[in-house]
Amino acid sequence: MSATTTTTTGAAITEIELAIGGMTCASCANRIERRLNKIDGVTATVNYATEKARVSAPGGVDPAVLVAQVEAAGYTADLPRPPAADLEPGAAGAGTGAGAGTGAGAEPDPTRSLRHRLITSIVLAVPVIAMAMTPSLQFTNWQWYSLALASPVVTWAAWPFHRAAWTNLRHGAATMDTLISIGVSAAFGWSLYALQFGTAGTPGMTHPFELTIARGDGTGNIYLEVAAGVTTFILAGRYFEARAKRQAGAALRALLELGAKDVAVLRDGAEIRIPISQLAVGERFVVRPGERIATDGVVDEGSSAVDASMLTGESVPVEVAPGDTVTGATVNAGGRLIVRATRVGADTQLAQMAKLVEDAQTGKAAAQRLADRISGVFVPVVIALAAATLAFWLGADAGPAAAFTAAVAVLIIACPCALGLATPTALLVGTGRGAQLGILIKGPEVLESTRRVDTIVLDKTGTITTGRMSLVGIHVAAGTTDTAGTADTAGTAEADETEVLRLAGALENASEHPIAAAIARGARERVGDLPDVEQFTNLEGLGVQGVVDGHAVLVGRPALLEKWSQPLPPDLAAARTTAETAGRTAVGVAWDGKARAVLVVADVVKPTSAQAVAQLRELGLTPVLLTGDNTAVARTVAAETGIGTGPDTLIAEVLPADKVDVVKRLQAQGKVVAMVGDGVNDAPALAQADLGLAMGTGTDVAIEASDLTLVRGDLRAAADAIRLSRRTLATIKGNLFWAFAYNLAALPLAAAGLLNPMIAGASMAFSSVFVVANSLRLRRFAAQVDAPPATTAPIPRHHRDEAASTPTEIAGPAGLPGQLQPSHRKDLRDPRRLP
Repeated sequence: MSATTTTTTGAAITEIELAIGGMTCASCANRIERRLNKIDGVTATVNYATEKARVSAPGGVDPAVLVAQVEAAGYTADLPRPPAADLEPGAAGAGTGAGAGTGAGAEPDPTRSLRHRLITSIVLAVPVIAMAMTPSLQFTNWQWYSLALASPVVTWAAWPFHRAAWTNLRHGAATMDTLISIGVSAAFGWSLYALQFGTAGTPGMTHPFELTIARGDGTGNIYLEVAAGVTTFILAGRYFEARAKRQAGAALRALLELGAKDVAVLRDGAEIRIPISQLAVGERFVVRPGERIATDGVVDEGSSAVDASMLTGESVPVEVAPGDTVTGATVNAGGRLIVRATRVGADTQLAQMAKLVEDAQTGKAAAQRLADRISGVFVPVVIALAAATLAFWLGADAGPAAAFTAAVAVLIIACPCALGLATPTALLVGTGRGAQLGILIKGPEVLESTRRVDTIVLDKTGTITTGRMSLVGIHVAAGTTDTAGTADTAGTAEADETEVLRLAGALENASEHPIAAAIARGARERVGDLPDVEQFTNLEGLGVQGVVDGHAVLVGRPALLEKWSQPLPPDLAAARTTAETAGRTAVGVAWDGKARAVLVVADVVKPTSAQAVAQLRELGLTPVLLTGDNTAVARTVAAETGIGTGPDTLIAEVLPADKVDVVKRLQAQGKVVAMVGDGVNDAPALAQADLGLAMGTGTDVAIEASDLTLVRGDLRAAADAIRLSRRTLATIKGNLFWAFAYNLAALPLAAAGLLNPMIAGASMAFSSVFVVANSLRLRRFAAQVDAPPATTAPIPRHHRDEAASTPTEIAGPAGLPGQLQPSHRKDLRDPRRLP
């Protein structure tokens, strides 16, 4: 696949991705990378774990030139299928890097050949090793039986190592396969020499299994168990390594498999079922209960509950209605929907998620680039060290057997497979697990940033709050007259709250203003269906008026009520002042010539935001609230979430263009800043921050500018993202330490003749398996977002008392997590029973 971007200087940069075949170790990747980077203007990164090369060049580059360079280095290269093809049936494995050397998808199971060779090696090598290690099993002519059993292992089973070594030799290179092939061939060749021309072939010959140097002429010793054992152990390491790479890419394959395979599209009034690849933007398609939504779109007809848990991790379905956005791969759990496609193929959220995961897995962290450089020079150094070891022991008169044993052990123990696997496997597993949890890590360099971050700047609207207005309170005037016309001579009759919502909600339901929509939504949730409105009039900047059930109703600013000589009584005026002091919006309601109530509307704090702030503090981060709203609103939100209202943690009334300056100022103070936002106005600050986290419910611009994308609209995912990134980085460092320490400690032992070559081979294979197993531990990483809020108190619900009217809090559903886009969705949970 290829993509073209434009730099700040206006130069077009073409990015091309190649599927590389034939790599067997990190040295291979390093060699291909150096070869590609020799092309003028080309910057290439080759990842051994994903078996992919990413090439970028200003002005573009001919893919055929890149393929030719890779083939000239002794490997194969193919252009992967386009993303749209990857999402079609049978393409789930495409793009995972697990293909064989002939390109993506050429071999369904790349571990099959290794598995066959490994099983054969185990069956044949075990008796060879047993006879060599146990003198009681060394019957007459046992050595010739060992030769018969070991020969297929050294030739057929070890053939991939010999073939790779020969290919490298033809191109004047040496890799870890060169070390393995030389070591195994030397052990087998020496054994043949000893059997044919020495005393090792004499009937009745026996020799003990020893780990130390033994002086002698060497012609009485055979090393068939070394040749067979090393081959078996290294094949085992390669097999489990290949399996681990497939398991690590399972998250990406699972994302691709989530998509629908076909769709019932409406054409000329009839339903036609077509492959998903043929669906075009703007077409309308049918989604029946239980079916997956084929692609991203907007609901045209019908209403239903949509289960997005497989994509977002949120277990609570959300209700959608005409005008709401839906995301491809989510499941229609309720009624029949007709959806108009807005994005298809590679533009869908599912495809973009998969691309982000794959991009992160293909990149390289700084530690991995260092490991690749080391492995590139390591092999020639080891071969020289093995030759020096052989010469030293021969010169020290230790005997050919001792010298040969030490030299072969050096060759085998030095294979830096663990070094090459340390970073890619951890990155594969970590980013894959993140994708399963709705956390998309855009690149390996992000991991370093998460370790150093000490301050996290939080946008308010859409990040800490729901991002849309909700009805949060009702204040009903005392001593009013109800709608039945009851006289208020007693001065104690009150209009019922339900009636206030019914009349005001019906009038606001005819308006498209966000505040009106919030009141209408809250009214529907509380009283159900709303009556029709007559003579509706929208008064710009003031409110609305109309006739509902024969009552002349006004809903809007107090100025509108005063214009009609229906001012707010003292108790409602006080309620209005209290609400506006807290940064909320107060809306007056009047009918039949008298002010009856004040409705309070606000952008409410998400139920999980307080717990998220507490989790961020546990990670050693200092939260800072950054908002363009007035200070009163900001103080209310900061106090409710536990951020604090001090000048260091609360920055309000900031213009959108100035948010980036706030981040720069914090960085100038020596702070390492993370930024969480969701809007277009947050994009510059997200890009400026040392670590940018975009809410998946936000705009594409914000997501593009960020380093991490949180698919959910839940701020707790930010804490999980940082925890996962830090855990992945710690795993990488642990892997690299093991790989470096292993080689540094084992090489002197091997050169000193203290390691039998077979034990050296087993140790080398174990180091690779250890690194892979350590990386796979990241699959057990558990998110805290599924835990019940520990610090968030229930939203209070106040009722009127007899003396005065007090607010009735109505928790709007918009703040609940799991929404993919900010739309008019209603959570299916009872809004009055939030946790």
